[in-house]
Amino acid sequence: MSSNPQPGGDGGDANLHHDAYAALRHLDFRLFVSGNFLGSLSRSILSVIVGYELYLRTDSALALGLVGLVQIIPNVVLALPAGQYVDRHDHQRIAVVATCLNATAAAILALLSWAHGPLWVIYACLFLIGIGRVFNSPTQGTLLAAVVPAREYGNASAWGSSVSQFASVLGPVLGGFAVAALGEEAPVYAATAVMLFLAALFYSRLRPRPIHKSTEPVTRESLFAGFRFIADSKVLLAAIMLDMVAVLLGGATALLPIFAEDILHVGATGLGVMRASVAIGAILMSFAVAHKGEFRRAGVTLLATVAGFGLATILFGLSTWMPLSLLALFLIGAFDSISVVIRTTLELRFTPDDMRGRVGSIHYLFIGMSNEFGEFESGVAAAIFGATGAVVLGGIGTLLVVPAIALIWPQVPRLREIVTPPEVAARQAASEVIEDEAGTGSARDPKPTATPAA
Repeated sequence: MSSNPQPGGDGGDANLHHDAYAALRHLDFRLFVSGNFLGSLSRSILSVIVGYELYLRTDSALALGLVGLVQIIPNVVLALPAGQYVDRHDHQRIAVVATCLNATAAAILALLSWAHGPLWVIYACLFLIGIGRVFNSPTQGTLLAAVVPAREYGNASAWGSSVSQFASVLGPVLGGFAVAALGEEAPVYAATAVMLFLAALFYSRLRPRPIHKSTEPVTRESLFAGFRFIADSKVLLAAIMLDMVAVLLGGATALLPIFAEDILHVGATGLGVMRASVAIGAILMSFAVAHKGEFRRAGVTLLATVAGFGLATILFGLSTWMPLSLLALFLIGAFDSISVVIRTTLELRFTPDDMRGRVGSIHYLFIGMSNEFGEFESGVAAAIFGATGAVVLGGIGTLLVVPAIALIWPQVPRLREIVTPPEVAARQAASEVIEDEAGTGSARDPKPTATPAA
């Protein structure tokens, strides 16, 4: 790493004295990731048992498809107003209320399962969960930025990604074993409700630094400000585009059941191992990134990571040997984890406080929709080209996108350390001065450890 920080940077020599556990030393961050862990774990469990119960009751694939649809609709309809609402109101309170809404929906699902209630109410609960998530998601970047110093954003992103991936692995296993052991879904729904209420409690105990809120009038211009901000932030836009295209084209995980049954012949057990391989790769890489420190050449690393994702996808598509397939899936998870950490750190560094909700909601909209459409695209491509052809072509497409992004946005390969741009730092400083003069800052004194580096 260069010993001279970039203009506007705050931590150009951070790796000289890197503390792999820096973010975890903050009580507020530990509370934050604990809440995220319980939230992710609950969602993972719910995703398994809701689909399982609906299929047992209906014997219909359409019933399973509706599970995703009713949760996507709030994301599409409410993403923009939710982001603007977060920027104008108390983000911590929004996170608590949204998580409690999800917990309440899970509790109602427990009652419905116990009483064999009507299916439409189950879907109504899933719709409420979708609403809770669309309001909660934009608060995550804001809360993270408010509980750790700016110089530790990368470290916090790595630990947060590792915790979320661990929850995504553990959730389906716990949910499946719990239903098998208890013989019914209702107690498992109730357990997820308890975990979500605990997550809300953790969020409520945070003491974040004061965050400058948007004072713009609610207009069409302010509603679409998140789109314009991302479009103007070329590096952030390129990072989001890279991830979107990789997910859309390289969605090998959506076709794992076909590979498990028809190509590798490993059955349901093998399918579980393959899914776990992706998450294990992501967890271990997030852990390694947290210990490594800041990226010295973040832009080149991001491009290389997406290229590696494409190559690993091709390798998986061509493999007919289970150990090689597991290695490819492990690499897919590992490369994706690096991309997530870089993209999250870019969003945290490049976004001023009064825009975090709107930018976060757009980010969540695009990434969430790309996951859903990526599964759809993979299914259509597999129907046309076969599973192997679909995965290999998707990997090739991902590889081709990397040089295209580098040519369209040359700022990406030139990006070295991820530091706060001077214009964002100036905007932050100006807003803090205005708040101090107007006396609109938080009455609660922030902890010294939660103050961003200048």
